[in-house]
Amino acid sequence: MTKASHEKGIESRLERLIEVVQQLRDPVSGCPWDREQTISTLGPYALEEAYEVVDAIQREDWDDLKEELGDLLLQVVFQSQIAEEKGLFDLPDVTQGIIDKMVSRHPHVFGSKTERKTKAQQTRDWEEIKASERSTKAQSGILAGVPIGIPALTRAQKLQDRAARVGFDWPSIELVLEKVAEEVKEIQQAKEALYHEAVEEEFGDLLFVLVSIGRHLGVNSESALRKANQKFISRLQIMETTLKKQGRSVTSCDLNELEELWQAAKATERDRTNNEQSAT
Repeated sequence: MTKASHEKGIESRLERLIEVVQQLRDPVSGCPWDREQTISTLGPYALEEAYEVVDAIQREDWDDLKEELGDLLLQVVFQSQIAEEKGLFDLPDVTQGIIDKMVSRHPHVFGSKTERKTKAQQTRDWEEIKASERSTKAQSGILAGVPIGIPALTRAQKLQDRAARVGFDWPSIELVLEKVAEEVKEIQQAKEALYHEAVEEEFGDLLFVLVSIGRHLGVNSESALRKANQKFISRLQIMETTLKKQGRSVTSCDLNELEELWQAAKATERDRTNNEQSAT
């Protein structure tokens, strides 16, 4: 397939998707559910589809990823169609906007004078350009523009990254670890006071500090917690499979039995990982 025919194929399929969405939104012959949707009501669906894209990537299920990316693309076209109906903007505006942004943020690639830069230099340039863009949008302040709707752990990391760029950060991970001990102590004090709001506040502070530890270790907190969640699921499923072979269930076990099963599941998981690494 030539480049021209490939581009034509993309264009025709995108045009067909736009036609499908327009037909779904038709005030006479469209789907009642699709006609009722607004930019606000579709927001949670866009977020859900983005999560499902990430889930497919982490499971390395490429067929599922293809489908989930399609679902996410539908959200882009759907939102743009509603915006066009309201006279706000349309899909070509959205497309041109991201083209302009990518070209503007990569002067070393698209500029008249290209130059080889390190990843660190490119990151600094990227942030300087983004800061300039925020200033033109009247978004002042170090933390301006960090989305509210993203997961809390991700937002905490972004907020801390922004603050660190102007020097507001712990100089060493050892000091952050000391802060963890301090926050744990404050949780205990709040718990003893039987004041739920205080416990919640101190627990939030502890999570925020843990995100800082991840940053100093070069770890993405959201990704780390997702992997921990999946590990928990995997081990519990191993426990359930073991008990099922015995004609039992998790609810029939006391805490000591569950701990033994948990340790056995960890060993099974380690053996599986070692075998997979040996196979490669």
